[in-house]
Amino acid sequence: MLNTRFAAFAVVFAASAFAQAPAEFGMGWVPEFHASTKELVSLAEATPAEKFAWRPAQGVRSISEVYVHIAVAHMFFLTTCGVKADMSKVTRDAEKKITSKADVIAFLKESIAAVDENYPKLDMHKKVKFTGADTTVEGIMVHLISHTNEHLGQSIAYARMNGIVPPWSN
Repeated sequence: MLNTRFAAFAVVFAASAFAQAPAEFGMGWVPEFHASTKELVSLAEATPAEKFAWRPAQGVRSISEVYVHIAVAHMFFLTTCGVKADMSKVTRDAEKKITSKADVIAFLKESIAAVDENYPKLDMHKKVKFTGADTTVEGIMVHLISHTNEHLGQSIAYARMNGIVPPWSN
């Protein structure tokens, strides 16, 4: 009897969770990227400017450094795919130089726009080198979204440690 009730509860809970999931989930690369980056930008915007220098420990990226790292990676991955992207902000010390909330968010949005603009033009089967290994453009783009989501999770943890509730979880 108890197992039947639990099973019924689990089915209802799972159905309601999936019913609340944004329409982008499970619909392909572009909608997944949009869902992830929408959360990323909204979290950055919800974070007070004075928290952008916060880091959980010495030697670990600060909040702003995580967002800049994501933006730099977007641009680097695009160039690896053969895109002629604006690399003017992609420097070894970008994470240390781009620190104000406004500048960090602007760079993050620029990198997202560059991915959005160029993704449809990419030849996914094109062979490329990535960190010394042979791969395809598709392999790099899968890594791009995985990398973005990895650091979205890190940013959520940082936000929660600072009492910031992710805007989409209200």
